[in-house]
Amino acid sequence: MPIEHADQGGGDDPMGVPSGFAPHGGAPDEPPTAAAHERTFLVVVDGSAEWRCALRFACRRAQRTGGHVALLHTIEPVTFQHWLAVAEKMRAEVRAEAEAHLSAVSEEVFALTGRYPIIHIREGTPAEQLIKLIEEEPTVSILVLAARRGGDGPGPLVSYLTGKGIAHLRVPVAIVPGTLSDADIDLLS
Repeated sequence: MPIEHADQGGGDDPMGVPSGFAPHGGAPDEPPTAAAHERTFLVVVDGSAEWRCALRFACRRAQRTGGHVALLHTIEPVTFQHWLAVAEKMRAEVRAEAEAHLSAVSEEVFALTGRYPIIHIREGTPAEQLIKLIEEEPTVSILVLAARRGGDGPGPLVSYLTGKGIAHLRVPVAIVPGTLSDADIDLLS
């Protein structure tokens, strides 16, 4: 399964992790060659409580339409500047945690769709890296987000992308209510 690393454009990561790393333990898949009609549903995997609603919706839509799921995880840049070796070690640990987490999520995607997702790991702010990925990756055709549960607003990413950020998108955005159950999502997708 291809993984794009935080070095802004894929390739080998400075930490030595090759760009074809397959977190599911199998051999790396060939780079995706999506047909012009195949939809790629992009989901942001973050620390929110609702991202799993977006993931399930994307998986069900991909399964029903013959599409594919892509995952984006952003890593906040390490700002520890005093000792370069310490900063690099911290960065490597954060990346390893992200890869392990995405490996588990990849297995969930495979169980729901029969295909492993395309994985993108980038370093930077979520909104900035999401916009860049959509601009750089022509196979992404739909962004799927979930709105935050409760009365604190839909969440920072949804708020940005439905406000100022919408002008930077070339794909439609599907926003799934974070309060939906798996059964509700299955009926809607």
